[in-house]
Amino acid sequence: MSEAKSGYKDTLNLPKTAFDMKANLLNKEPAMQERWKTDGLYEHIREERAGAERFILHDGPPYANGNIHMGTSLNKILKDMVVRIKTMEGMDSPYIPGWDCHGLPIEQKVADELGSAARTMPAMEIRKRCRTYAEKYIKIQAEQFQRLGVLGEFENPYLTMSPQYEADVLEVFARLCERGLVTRQLKAVHWSITNQTALADAELEYFDKTDSSIYVLFHLTMEAAAAVPHKPGDRIALLIWTTTPWTLPANMAVAINSGYTYASVHMSTEAGEVTAVIAQERVEPLMKMVKEMRGEWLKSYEIVGTISGKEILAAGLKYDHPILKGKVCPVVDANYVTLEDGSGLVHTAPGHGMEDYGTGLKYGLEIYCPVLGDGKYDATVP
Repeated sequence: MSEAKSGYKDTLNLPKTAFDMKANLLNKEPAMQERWKTDGLYEHIREERAGAERFILHDGPPYANGNIHMGTSLNKILKDMVVRIKTMEGMDSPYIPGWDCHGLPIEQKVADELGSAARTMPAMEIRKRCRTYAEKYIKIQAEQFQRLGVLGEFENPYLTMSPQYEADVLEVFARLCERGLVTRQLKAVHWSITNQTALADAELEYFDKTDSSIYVLFHLTMEAAAAVPHKPGDRIALLIWTTTPWTLPANMAVAINSGYTYASVHMSTEAGEVTAVIAQERVEPLMKMVKEMRGEWLKSYEIVGTISGKEILAAGLKYDHPILKGKVCPVVDANYVTLEDGSGLVHTAPGHGMEDYGTGLKYGLEIYCPVLGDGKYDATVP
């Protein structure tokens, strides 16, 4: 027996491989991907599938406003997988990557770089800066996506800022107009006062905030008052609740829920006598809150009668606008009115917010928004 020491592995019949035990991907991946480019791998794949059934994946583009992240990476990798699978199934599957070069994300980045200088810089100069910024990150992201192993026509991408692309969009839009498929109307949209631009839902960030709300009396017209239980001589009003008091000038209706019962509550206050229409289930919580917040302001109250939501709607109640003199507004039905908070009557401004907008379309209300782009009221507000 040899005196040389034998390792434990020498006593086992193990498979042997020429593959390195360490992948060393940090060095090998770039070299492999460089070989793909040199050998024209993507072009050879397309040549092999020439004449086959086409499968085209339309690439919803990322913004060219920074380095790629987990979201854009996952999106691109999944698309690459789909294209490769279709290619392996024998289909001709070209992949043309694209970039969204317009919109707030890029403008915001440029504005941050310019700082206060952006306020006085001509619009065309800012647009040029945005184009330069987008071009920079198109190149960076293209390299990063290819570093992930994505194959495609990265030397021939589609860019939403290219003149040809913009011309194609206008041409398609013109066809839609010619066929009568385009209409123009007002719609409530999210707006950034700081950036002076509309915001997409994806650009919004919500956070919890404790904020104020207000209750306001909307006085019924003389004709409408007769349909509501009340004490003789009382002023009669709808007690509405809103968390957006700055939208009150744009009020076009009061929304109630036809499934609720409403109470006429006679209140004796330091300001006088008034009968307020309130959802019956909200009377006690509201009176308790008023007592706690206003002390002796509310001297006494009593329910003098009830009326169903359906009866209110059937009576066609109208009220005088609280701000715009001479304007009369209706009471409408809306299933989003709840009893969790407020009074069971909701101030409705179709020019502010999608729920109110939908109600406005349903009842033919004016889509009125007196707030300008800088956050100030226009001349229509007294």
